[in-house]
Amino acid sequence: MPDFPAPEMADVELVDIMKALSDPTRLEIVADLADGEPHPKQGYPAKYDCSKSTMSHHFRTLREAGLTRTVVEGRTHTVQLRREELDRKFPGLIDAITRSRS
Repeated sequence: MPDFPAPEMADVELVDIMKALSDPTRLEIVADLADGEPHPKQGYPAKYDCSKSTMSHHFRTLREAGLTRTVVEGRTHTVQLRREELDRKFPGLIDAITRSRS
């Protein structure tokens, strides 16, 4: 089973988050995940009209920046915004990001 490590929240830097969000697709993904609930990865390539490898790159970038976590249960992979942790460390950031898409 592959390992999908995410950094400890104490090690997450705002500059890394902003760099990850500089891509419009990743910004949309974060807005889609803003509820903080786990979402299955399987439908995202079709939703964003891109390849699985491109979506894997986007998910990895978000995870390595500390924005998301990947949960593996058997053959099912879900991605979840670390909403509560991000709200504690960077109050208002996720709300600002989701408002900017409206």
